Amino acid sequence: MTERVVLDQYNLVVSDVGAAVEFYRLLGVEFSERDPQWADRHVSARAGGVDLDIDSEAFARQWDPGWRGGAGVLGFKLESREAVDERHAALTQAGYRSQLAPHDAFWGARYAIVEDPDGNPVGIMSAVDPGRRSEPPGR
Repeated sequence: MTERVVLDQYNLVVSDVGAAVEFYRLLGVEFSERDPQWADRHVSARAGGVDLDIDSEAFARQWDPGWRGGAGVLGFKLESREAVDERHAALTQAGYRSQLAPHDAFWGARYAIVEDPDGNPVGIMSAVDPGRRSEPPGR
């Protein structure tokens, strides 16, 4: 294989498309105008060069009959360390659950994880500062 693979799209399957859009808008994702024909099952955003498509569970079963659920950590980058704290505070004050409070991660970034309305983990990370790197825990 000689052709380079490029991450282009992430389909996040959720139980309530409207609630997910509300969460990701508060996070800072800008969605294209929702087509009323698709509004309850599919919406798209362009986030940092990647298409983020939010699909309902019923719609996911239409394009992937073998879909069984589950997700990894969807990561979003912010420019500053302070912005991570601010965005985490805005999301948790709006009622979303924090899985991991903002902290200085061993790889040199400020990092936090908040759950979207379906409990999917969403990472919020600042740019890496090499001067803040440390050994990983347990080493």
